[in-house]
Amino acid sequence: MDRMAHQDETDTTLAERQARRAALAPGAQVGIDEAMVQRVVHSFYGRIRTDALLGPIFNGAIGDRWDTHLANMVDFWSSVVLMTGRYAGRPMQAHLKLDHTRGEQGMPRLDQPHFDHWLALFRATVAEICPPDAAALFVARAEKIAQSFVLGIRFNRGETPDWLGPARSEPVNS
Repeated sequence: MDRMAHQDETDTTLAERQARRAALAPGAQVGIDEAMVQRVVHSFYGRIRTDALLGPIFNGAIGDRWDTHLANMVDFWSSVVLMTGRYAGRPMQAHLKLDHTRGEQGMPRLDQPHFDHWLALFRATVAEICPPDAAALFVARAEKIAQSFVLGIRFNRGETPDWLGPARSEPVNS
């Protein structure tokens, strides 16, 4: 048999599956479309680039590759809120590398205040661009992303949250 076992005559086309996913996407339910994602990303990173705290970090890491970064971020947010599946990057790896590099250069490493400020700029951006329900969805996802990055960065440094208890290097004997 030339066809894969999971395919049969009732399979839908890729376009049909993408349309079904888009209809179920949380962003579609609150009026988010690709144009809104594009406006949010470009407006938000316009603020980031000129921000006193985050601008030097982003500009230093991205350099002259802003067009590529913005396209990646549009794909990322489209995947997050519209379930398009266009983003295939590894954002945690990029942030871990940036945190390590900053530490080596004697600059403050990434931590909660950076992500809190990032969230404040993001909240302000979506509040200006989006209807309330769409802004709320963007913010809810951004908060989870920021929390994940902070935890991932701290775990990578060997830091553990208080609620996890002390890190152990030896197995616990029962």
